[in-house]
Amino acid sequence: MTIPPPLDFSGRTVVVTGGTKGIGFVVAESFLAAGANVLVCGRTAPDTLPARGERTAAFRATDVRDHADAAALIDEAVARFGRLDVLVNNAGGSPDADAATVSPRFVEKIVALNLLAPFTVAQAANAVMQQQSDGGAIVNIGSVSAHDPQPGTAAYSAAKAGLLVLTKALALEWAPKVRINHITTGLIRTESAASVYGDDGGAAVTRTLPMGRMAVPSDIADACLFLASAQASYVSGADLAVHGGGEYPARYLATHS
Repeated sequence: MTIPPPLDFSGRTVVVTGGTKGIGFVVAESFLAAGANVLVCGRTAPDTLPARGERTAAFRATDVRDHADAAALIDEAVARFGRLDVLVNNAGGSPDADAATVSPRFVEKIVALNLLAPFTVAQAANAVMQQQSDGGAIVNIGSVSAHDPQPGTAAYSAAKAGLLVLTKALALEWAPKVRINHITTGLIRTESAASVYGDDGGAAVTRTLPMGRMAVPSDIADACLFLASAQASYVSGADLAVHGGGEYPARYLATHS
């Protein structure tokens, strides 16, 4: 049996969409720490870019919902670094909205960001990776909402469910050169999400979680590193649940206060 090498991405190129804040920022930092060249994108330039030591991620202003802009993002990664090894489709999200009254435009924008954009960026990445002798890896960042939707998330949940199935479909079509996997994320403590978890700092929400804490962005970053690495060379079309065991059922909480 051959023991896989450590998670060393030296000389590799990684693109992280939505990599200027939150989860994506930490994902980018983690790949930098592992030696990768990293290109992040967002709609506007951030005040601070992901960095580790003397190494800093490159940035391109990109609207991943625009087909030409998404393709240009991948072109820039190849122009800068000569190749593309990993794509992390992280850009996404949605505010809560009442499904009974939400506008068609809102639904279109949420589906475009959370489903169509990852497809578009993945298409461009695949075109490059298929030409490389060692292919490449794509990681789609999903949500527990794809499995267990909550009120106010109809469009978002539907888009994320689509992303999960898209991952499995592309894994069939683009193998063996390109591996594509999905991460189901649970509740994650980030600055932007703090207000969602209540005035108690998330204490009440945390009591619903078997692990006794919310995830932090580095939990997701570690999963990305694994799925993109040689240690996952036979993992494709998988859905890796990084949600700490999910949440206790409501009936359990009602009877076990």
